[in-house]
Amino acid sequence: MSSGLIVALVLVLVVAAVCGVLALRRQQHPSLSRRFGPEYGRTVARYDGDTAAAERELARRVERHRELTLTPLGDAERARAEQQWGEAQAHFVDAPGQALAEADALLSRVARDRGYPDTDVDAQIDAISVDHGAHVESYRVLRTLAAADPAGVAPDTEEQRRALLGARELFTALVGTDGDPQRARPDTATKPRTPDHQFSLRREHHA
Repeated sequence: MSSGLIVALVLVLVVAAVCGVLALRRQQHPSLSRRFGPEYGRTVARYDGDTAAAERELARRVERHRELTLTPLGDAERARAEQQWGEAQAHFVDAPGQALAEADALLSRVARDRGYPDTDVDAQIDAISVDHGAHVESYRVLRTLAAADPAGVAPDTEEQRRALLGARELFTALVGTDGDPQRARPDTATKPRTPDHQFSLRREHHA
């Protein structure tokens, strides 16, 4: 067999092996874009359109996420958290900043109780994004507005309202029986929460 033919065969085997590894990886891991949803696009944008760099970052999040042990909240914990969220939302009418701060603290605590890291805010948000890529940006917005300097320019009230309502979607997902917002159980709260339309109308009345 000629050396050229041997080289050609080796190249074919190498290409086949690489394709096999890639195919196996695709079977083991769902598409990052599907898994992270809107978070995928935001991450690519943060890397100035460098898709490869963004995907490396998201893959690292998935790897770190595998080290977590996530558990659902118990019924009593869930009911207490839902009551506290309702109270925070009710405070928005007269004290938007206080409401956002309470919601921020509650989200952080619920995430910690579920098993997400709590020693570093960014690490917690990154871990949450693996499961809730569609809602995690609302947590970032809420944290930013909640930490706004009261001596500076006050955030727009409508912006605060949207942030609180958006963050509630993540809250609902986190307190669900398995983290799925479709299986969340808001009816277990000991105090009814204010419906969205009432919340909106009351806020506009006081604007």
